[in-house]
Formats: sequence, C-alpha cells, structure tokens
Amino acid sequence: MTTEERAELKTKIEENIISEKENIEKLIELTQPIKPENSLGRISRMDAINNKSINDAALRQAKMRLSRMEYAITKIEEPSFGKCASCKNKINPKRLMLMPESTLCVRCAARR
Repeated sequence: MTTEERAELKTKIEENIISEKENIEKLIELTQPIKPENSLGRISRMDAINNKSINDAALRQAKMRLSRMEYAITKIEEPSFGKCASCKNKINPKRLMLMPESTLCVRCAARR
C-alpha cells in the first residue's frame, strides 16, 4: 500500500468514525424503552416494540463497526495493514476504501 493510499484511507476512516458516532447517537435515542404510560394502541405498541428491537440490532452492529474502525486507524501505519489476516495477500485498496475495517481479502471473506 502506497503512502498516498494510506493517507487517503486514513482520512476515509476518520470520516467514517465521525459518521458512525453520529449514527450511534441517533440509534441510542431510538432504542429508549417504550414507556407503558404512552397512549399507544395495542398494534402501535407492538410496532414500536418491533422497531426498538430492529434499532437495538442496528446499534450493536454500529458499535462493532466503530470499534473495528478505531482499531484499524491505530494499525494503519503498520506494514501488515492492508494484508489479509488469513492468506497474507494484499487486500484490494478499493475494498479497504469501501470497508476500511476489513481484515480479510474478498476470497477469504467469502469462505467464512
């Protein structure tokens, strides 16, 4: 990975971290408990509970992705960054730009 690619990727990761933190804040608001005193109909309450479950799952995924991106940005200057953790081949820079937290190449990721 060239120095320019690393710099571009680092900028991309920093932007993604900011975006993911904003997304997490919104999801936290959406995952607040549904209070029983809210005057919702039975069907509306069921919809609200279902939506909360969906937002809970999205929040967990967002937190995991944020954690992986924060880890990636600490490792970006290491020579092993951008190499597949499984086969040790170079990860396509386009894949890293799309998913900067990737630790596997496309082939190894498809096997899992």
